[in-house]
Amino acid sequence: MSYQQEGKIKVSQIHPTAVVHRGAEIGEGTIIEPYVIIGPEVKIGKGNRIGAHTVIEGRTTIGEGNTIFPFVSIGLPPQDISYRDEPTEVVIGNRNIIREGVTIHRGTIRGTGLTKIGDDNYLMAYSHVAHDCVIGNHVILANCASLAGHVIISDYAVIGGLVGVHQFVRIGKYAFIGGLSGISMDIPPFMIAAGDRAKLYGPNIVGLRRAGFSPETIMSIKRAYKILFRSGLTLQKAINKLRGEKVPSREVEELIEFMEAPSKRGVTR
Repeated sequence: MSYQQEGKIKVSQIHPTAVVHRGAEIGEGTIIEPYVIIGPEVKIGKGNRIGAHTVIEGRTTIGEGNTIFPFVSIGLPPQDISYRDEPTEVVIGNRNIIREGVTIHRGTIRGTGLTKIGDDNYLMAYSHVAHDCVIGNHVILANCASLAGHVIISDYAVIGGLVGVHQFVRIGKYAFIGGLSGISMDIPPFMIAAGDRAKLYGPNIVGLRRAGFSPETIMSIKRAYKILFRSGLTLQKAINKLRGEKVPSREVEELIEFMEAPSKRGVTR
C-alpha cells in the first residue's frame, strides 16, 4: 500500500494497482485495496475501506466509515433500456457494510434520478439495489435479495435471502420478509410476510421484542393487525375503528398512515 496526497486525494492508503481518477475525491483514512477502479465523479468520505476489484463509477457519493468488500459494483448505469447516460446519482450514507458482489445502480430520469442508501445498513453478498431505490437506516438485505427499480425500504426492515421485490413496492419499518419470497405488493410496517406471492403472517413480534418495543406497544400492533387484516371490515372502516379508540399508539398511527398513503402496487393483506 502507498499513501497519497495529490489534488483531491487526501492522506489515504491506496494500493498501487488501484486506478483512481484524478477527479475523484477520497477522504482521509480511506483504504483502497488492489485493483479497485474509481471514476472521476466519485466522492468518498473519511475512513472507508474499499475492497479489492471493486468498481465505483458515475456521480456516486459515499459517506464515512463504510466497509465495502471485494467485487462490489456501485454507480454503474441502471438496467433500464430507456437510459441514455443521463447524469443521475448514487448516494450512500455512513457505516454501511456492503458484502461481496453487491450491485448498486444509479437512478434514472424517469424516476427520481437518485438511488439512495442511508446509514448502518447491512447488504449481504450478491444482493442488488436497482435504480431509483431508497433504503433507510439499519436495513438488512440477506444474500441474493434483489430490489427492482423504485423500491422504498424503511428503517430496520429485514429482507430475507433470495427475495425478489417488484418495482415501486414499499416495505415498511421493522417489516420482516421471509426467504425465497416474491414481493409484488407493499408490505406494511411491523409485519411478517412470506410466500411465492407474499401474504402477511402477523406482526413481527420477535423482531419488535429484540428492538426493545414494550409489551403494551406490541399488543397494540397485534390488535391493529387483527382489525385491519382479519376482521373482514373494509380498509376504511377498519381504519375508522382504530382511530376511534381513545389512545392509539404512535406505531398504530404509523401503520394507519402507511395504509392510507398512495400506493402504486397496492398493499399486501
